[in-house]
Amino acid sequence: MCTICDTRQTQRRNFLTLTAAGVAGAMGLSAAPARAADKPKTTLSADDALARLQAGNATFTETPALCAARLGEQRAQLTTYQAPWATILSCADSRVPPELLFGGLGLGELFVARNAGHLADMATLGTIEYGSAVLGVPLIVVLGHESCGAVAAACEVVQKNTQFPGFIGPLVEAIVPAARAVVGRSGDFLDNAVRENARRTAQAIVTRSKLVAEAVAQGKVRVVAAHYDLDSGRVEFL
Repeated sequence: MCTICDTRQTQRRNFLTLTAAGVAGAMGLSAAPARAADKPKTTLSADDALARLQAGNATFTETPALCAARLGEQRAQLTTYQAPWATILSCADSRVPPELLFGGLGLGELFVARNAGHLADMATLGTIEYGSAVLGVPLIVVLGHESCGAVAAACEVVQKNTQFPGFIGPLVEAIVPAARAVVGRSGDFLDNAVRENARRTAQAIVTRSKLVAEAVAQGKVRVVAAHYDLDSGRVEFL
């Protein structure tokens, strides 16, 4: 059997204890990410990471003046490695910067992927897998938010059969199933669709990524959905 096949079998057997060379070979990465796999990882568990996000969001909403990033000090410490403890997949909306709303976090703490509608496309799944397999991130959070424009567009497709131009159309179409699933549900249609879309994306990460699914099954990675309220600044974990 070829070396690549051997490496892939090793991936499936033991997700988070891959050798650096095995990760690089299986993921088609260069020597630099392989070296990154040898660097120190976070010691936080998924539950610890979730508690830290919750505490940071409480600081953001209740005492925002205490959100200190210490960027200069952190930059000097992190020139040779990174050890983030949570991956955040969030919308590209300019009002939803994960590092800020989780307590003014600084460099090296969050591994962030962002796109309109927080979708788990191929590039995003690869990013998430890199965070878990190479960097040892134990927690993955899919963060939806109030009044999401991408989800609102999907709701418009459901209600009015609206069509959107360019690459916006396929992006919105990927969210339409979540909007259709909550039609007729009590409450606000858009808000229900945002929450449903976050849940579906979290589930898609597990079902589409064998690497993440195996890590979840082993209790080494946790995937959760969340909702950010623009008015209060609070993050609700669904």
